[in-house]
Amino acid sequence: MIDGRRNVRPIRWALVGGGAGSAIGYIHRCAATRDGYFQLVSGAFDVIPEQSKQFGKELGLDPARCYGTYKEMFELESQRSDGIEAVTIATPNNLHFEICKAALESNLHVICEKPLCLSSREAQYLRKLARERERVVGVMFGYAGHQMVEQARQMVCNGEIGDVRIIKAEFAHGGCSQASPQEKLQWRFNPNVAGPSFVLADLGVHPLYLMRVMVPDLKIEKVSCIRQSIVQSRAPLEDNAFVTMESNDGAIAFMWVSAVNTGSQHGLRIRIVGSEASVEWCAEEPNKLRYEPARGFPIILQRGTHGLYPSARAEDRIAEGHSEGLFEAWANLYRRFASAIRGETRTMDEPSWYPDIDDGAEAVLWVERCIESSERNGGWVNMY
Repeated sequence: MIDGRRNVRPIRWALVGGGAGSAIGYIHRCAATRDGYFQLVSGAFDVIPEQSKQFGKELGLDPARCYGTYKEMFELESQRSDGIEAVTIATPNNLHFEICKAALESNLHVICEKPLCLSSREAQYLRKLARERERVVGVMFGYAGHQMVEQARQMVCNGEIGDVRIIKAEFAHGGCSQASPQEKLQWRFNPNVAGPSFVLADLGVHPLYLMRVMVPDLKIEKVSCIRQSIVQSRAPLEDNAFVTMESNDGAIAFMWVSAVNTGSQHGLRIRIVGSEASVEWCAEEPNKLRYEPARGFPIILQRGTHGLYPSARAEDRIAEGHSEGLFEAWANLYRRFASAIRGETRTMDEPSWYPDIDDGAEAVLWVERCIESSERNGGWVNMY
């Protein structure tokens, strides 16, 4: 169980973006610092320099380390003996590549909001640069930090559901069911800022990564996608899409991603169907994992209870019977990012995986292949 004790110096950490009014910035700050593995010492929080500096001061940071731009921060922090060692990027999508590139060139470790960047060409450049500089790049697929995801992974890996046959995943909420008068001002619907995709890149990459985590041997070989702009003012970006995927071992996966699923508050769930049993996890009930054997009755596995795999219980933060949520899941991933940055070896009973630059690059490639397929009216496209 995690109880807040540690025997290491916190990693000196900065945030780019995530300023005033940013919910995602608040989650990053809480999650990164929750266990003391990171300490926020600097930031460039806003595109307006004065607002960036003011926000940093309001967080209690040294005014001299509250910067107007990330470029200024990287340059001046590199000259300090106590300069930053890692940075999180929480900006609109079109800035991810240039900021990540600049951070790596400054020999910083990086945690980046998804998507990692907007093209496979950019992803390959960042991957090469990260390896040359021997820097860790994590991508914030935050839902994967829930411990029942690790439980599902172990059950699949240990053959408890048999051969994986079908994966059914969806992330379909209704938060954008209606167009708003200010919608054109929202960057997520602007291709120049969001990139070539809305819901595939914003939502679909989350269940895609959960598939990769829960079924580690899964390798997607072909993709078929159709996508729509239900609210037509969002074209050419899609707000609804259906994706079918074929894998290397014959398993087939289906995914529905949507921002126009009217009435749905969230809608992220994944079901792995095996030859002997199925498991299903829903982000709205993250402390539960449904196990359905071919014979017998369904079983609801609960977070923190005896009988779960040790690696699933390793990141318990409170006794069984109490619920844990998204802040804890993100803190679990930040804890793993810190271990990777420090080059620490995790025990066999702790999850050592984390969403890395390869996972980020894979998600970017998947979005490209989905778009390519949709332009062929849903025709099959090879993943590689």
